[in-house]
Amino acid sequence: MSVTGRKQIGSATIGMVLFFDEHYRKMAVPGQRVGRVSVEQRGLYKILTETEEMTGAVSGTFRFSATGPEAFPTVGDWVIFRNSPEDSHGIIEAVLPRRSTLARKAAGVETIEQVVAANMDQVFVILSLDRDYNPRRLERYLTTVWESGAEPVILLSKADLCSNPEQKAAEASTLAPGVPIHVISSQEGWGLEELSPYLQPGQTVALMGSSGAGKSTLTNFLYGKTLLQTGEVRAKDGRGRHTTTHRELVILPRGGILIDTPGLREL
Repeated sequence: MSVTGRKQIGSATIGMVLFFDEHYRKMAVPGQRVGRVSVEQRGLYKILTETEEMTGAVSGTFRFSATGPEAFPTVGDWVIFRNSPEDSHGIIEAVLPRRSTLARKAAGVETIEQVVAANMDQVFVILSLDRDYNPRRLERYLTTVWESGAEPVILLSKADLCSNPEQKAAEASTLAPGVPIHVISSQEGWGLEELSPYLQPGQTVALMGSSGAGKSTLTNFLYGKTLLQTGEVRAKDGRGRHTTTHRELVILPRGGILIDTPGLREL
């Protein structure tokens, strides 16, 4: 929608709240629109608006003036854009201020911060109870989430493959006092109804966990069909293939919003 319209912008469906509405109205000029990035892949973006989905790319001016990689749009960002002359795609001209930012060290020798998701309300920290459970990894994930500005929620997945899930949950609670912990099995449907309060319309949750922890399986279960591909877990070490190769924002049938991220190998 154009800023000139001045009707109530946004929708609970894509997570527009007063914080972003106010910044949009301050920053935008006539002819510009607002939308949310749902996919980022190799410099191209999918942008969700109140009424449509379209592809987009940053403008030359944006690219020239960007202070670093962290300034570029990422999944979950709200962006100000205008339609291209032929109206076939969006030209991104600004990113609205972020309420929360999930970042990691980018792969490589240099210590460069890579923003992997933005504007989450909560982050589901997922550890598998087969062979992936690791208290030190849990501590690192929790530190990352707390630094992001979002709230952590611990999910201990694949409970059907563990003989003592309650003991693991008790151990996790000592590492993260006050943080909600849920023992789940996406394959068997255990404990998933307990996640409903975090998945209300317009509420955004990111998924964090190593490959094979069950992020894509959980997304598919909550969506009600195979939306993201899942992979086999190697028997020798319990690790999985990286089945999610790009970050994606998914709107669930009940109205909640999930952001799935590739396995976070470098923290």
